[in-house]
Amino acid sequence: MKKLFVSLAALAMVFTVYSCRETEKNAEEAGDAVENVMEDAEEAVEDAMEETEDAMEEAGDAIEEAVDSLSN
Repeated sequence: MKKLFVSLAALAMVFTVYSCRETEKNAEEAGDAVENVMEDAEEAVEDAMEETEDAMEEAGDAIEEAVDSLSN
């Protein structure tokens, strides 16, 4: 009976260790996914800022042209 109890305890420990490895692996994968999403978001924000800057420059040029055409 003692051998059966010790065997079951050892088996439980093996499952516990295996389960912890899976949890660590899943946590690491989740961390990598979050990092990738943040990098993609950063790139999207930078692209949006560049497009906004270009649009503002074009609007400024259009305003200058309109003022120049009214002055002439």
